Amino acid sequence: MKFGIVGNLEKEGLQPVVKELLKRVHQGAIEFLMANTLAKAMKSRLRKEVAGRATIVTEKRLLAESDMIIALGGDGTILRTARFVGAYEKPIVGINLGKLGFLAEVSVDDLEGCFVDILEGRFMVEDRMMLQAKGAGLPQTFVALNDIVLDKYGTSRVMNIETYVGKDYLATYAADGIIVSTPTGSTAYSLANGGPIVTPNCRAMTIGPICPHTLTARPVIVPEDSVITVKIASAANKVHVTADGQLEKLFNVPLSITISKAPFRARLVRRTQTNYYDVLRKKLNWGRDVRIKPKS
Repeated sequence: MKFGIVGNLEKEGLQPVVKELLKRVHQGAIEFLMANTLAKAMKSRLRKEVAGRATIVTEKRLLAESDMIIALGGDGTILRTARFVGAYEKPIVGINLGKLGFLAEVSVDDLEGCFVDILEGRFMVEDRMMLQAKGAGLPQTFVALNDIVLDKYGTSRVMNIETYVGKDYLATYAADGIIVSTPTGSTAYSLANGGPIVTPNCRAMTIGPICPHTLTARPVIVPEDSVITVKIASAANKVHVTADGQLEKLFNVPLSITISKAPFRARLVRRTQTNYYDVLRKKLNWGRDVRIKPKS
């Protein structure tokens, strides 16, 4: 089995985890591929481990030849990796070197057990929908696993955001912006904005105005095959468009952006011992009372 290794070089714990992974190269038919960009940064630190136990390849070859991608970092690393993998749709297992870890849910302490489970077939792969945004000036690669956001830039004044679902007019929001999120992204910016939590197996998108100046304006859940058009005729300054809070571009008005389901999915590796609701309870501290001892 070939594992492609990608990681966030800014994470302090990256080096020992890579070293620990590469120790397993002689366990059965296992091969590690490492992108030359990551290997170049790692080589000076791990030298013998990288040189002797991982095959250094281009990013394109890593995507083509890996059976599974190991992403070392936090949720941000998973988001970047999902876009990096794109149409290759290779399964991604996230090792959490960050804090919360909704997506990269395997902790460093559980690395050994997780790796054994994968090698012995005790895992499942969840398909997660991704979004794509199209509009004049946007690259074809403007895709997201969590959300596409349009918001005001450099001003305190609200914008009038004309919103359509397919050919049907939804509303014109006087707001700071708008979030279109996937079920995966429902626990990210959308949740902080008062949106609902949508389980990953739901085939839907959530449209949520940001700080709307109409108290009755609420998030709307629409089918995943919807094409959402957002139009902004005027604004006090430029409009800020982001994908997963990582890709970004500024636009002059008038502006029209369409958001729809991407033609490929993110495929996240999950262990069979836990489910999505376990993750919610653990990460959000649901039902936790200091007076009550939790069940083991």
